[in-house]
Amino acid sequence: MGSVLEFQNISKYFPGVKALDQVSFQANSGEVLAFLGENGAGKSTLLKVLNGDYQPTGGKYLLDGVEKHFQSPHEAIEEGISVIYQERQILLELSVAENIYLGRMPVTRLGFIDARKANEMTTKIIADFGLPISPTAKVKDLSIAYQQMVEIMKAYSRENLKVICFDEPTASLSDSEIESLFKVIGKLKEEGKIIIYVSHRMDELRRITDKAVIFKDGRYVATVETGKVPEAELIRMMVGRDLGDIYRNLDRNKVMGEVLLEVKNLSSDYVKENSFVLRRGEVLGFSGLVGAGRTELMRAIIGADEAKSGEIYLEGKKIHNRSPHEAMEHGIVLVPEDRKMQGILSNLSVSDNMNIAMLDVNSSKLGFVSREKEEKLALNGIRDFKIKTSSPDKKIVELSGGNQQKCIVARWISTNPKVLILDEPTKGIDVGAKSEFYHMICKFAREGLGIILISSELPEVIGLSDRIIVMKSLRITGEIAAAEATESKLLSLGMIGEVQE
Repeated sequence: MGSVLEFQNISKYFPGVKALDQVSFQANSGEVLAFLGENGAGKSTLLKVLNGDYQPTGGKYLLDGVEKHFQSPHEAIEEGISVIYQERQILLELSVAENIYLGRMPVTRLGFIDARKANEMTTKIIADFGLPISPTAKVKDLSIAYQQMVEIMKAYSRENLKVICFDEPTASLSDSEIESLFKVIGKLKEEGKIIIYVSHRMDELRRITDKAVIFKDGRYVATVETGKVPEAELIRMMVGRDLGDIYRNLDRNKVMGEVLLEVKNLSSDYVKENSFVLRRGEVLGFSGLVGAGRTELMRAIIGADEAKSGEIYLEGKKIHNRSPHEAMEHGIVLVPEDRKMQGILSNLSVSDNMNIAMLDVNSSKLGFVSREKEEKLALNGIRDFKIKTSSPDKKIVELSGGNQQKCIVARWISTNPKVLILDEPTKGIDVGAKSEFYHMICKFAREGLGIILISSELPEVIGLSDRIIVMKSLRITGEIAAAEATESKLLSLGMIGEVQE
């Protein structure tokens, strides 16, 4: 008989916030269930309640008819419930096998750890996943994507596994790795596990989920069959309004200005001889497959990676950025792709995160920081960017992903930049927040900023950009006006290096 997971009137309150409010539904064995909702709708909070990270304020949850009260993730794991979060929870210095069987390594008859057997068992799991990694490889030497796969394999290896939850699992995976993950999810489904899948990628949800549980403002809205409800209706249920064509309604900049940034034959250890121009008021898209060199080119421009050759001109004047700080002083700023590792300062407040780039401006000649200036900047940023937070003093990690991203953009906009580089700015953000970001980007362009937009979502880069540059194998392979761009043309330039008519 299969398992049943049931939530009954689950509530979770934080000071000033109802994160979950009377949530009730059930998930069944052999079912892939999507959690859908805007950032802050309560999806991750419910997983943390299930996982024992949070204790519910009210209500209860039952596994196979038995009420559970997990006080920690370890207790949840012991009962067969595993949650794979976006943030990796593995030990980098240990091997793949040691991570998978941590705390339950096989032992010999004499009681010694049997590393050989652990490696053999791990080899079988790796084969199930179809991954080109060794059980003895140190996890720190693996790519971020493979590190995440190790964490998934760790849950997969547990014989008592009944429920496995994925929170934005494909955010850092390539297409081939996503296929490996979907294959494993299919196997888990066949084995009768309950699978909960949190993602904002509609194409993924249609491919692998059976039903979607929709949340809005901490409340349960409905459970629907994924394949039977049109995407527009799902979005309407999530955001409470019809977004229509998310790109057609944008107030775009109609006239481009003069050349603002010119990059000539720029090379670093990671990119080779790239040249392009960016005009004032333009949204310049950068497309390409994972590993094409888009992020690395931007890092060379801002001085995060050393430029080995080439020239950069801003407003016709040659500049040389030896560091991101120097780039900021010239008026070029980058909002990085990895929000958790490179964007937010997780131990600090919303205010501190927004003010960190303005310490010089907000300090007296003696070096004392003006709290009054910091508070004013933070409150203005919260208002202008519609950041949902109960206070500027709230820790930034307590905000949803979309609101964290708004804080980072607000931080760099406060420096009055001329060039704003956005690297995958809507990654892991729901459709409602995406719409807000798109309007924000168009507003910046109308105000005369030059915007560089890196995006792996082809509809996004086509829908937002005035012109699109495509990279392949660390080089720019082509340029297309947005009006002439199609997904097939961008893929051809990104995969083959030329447009196949």
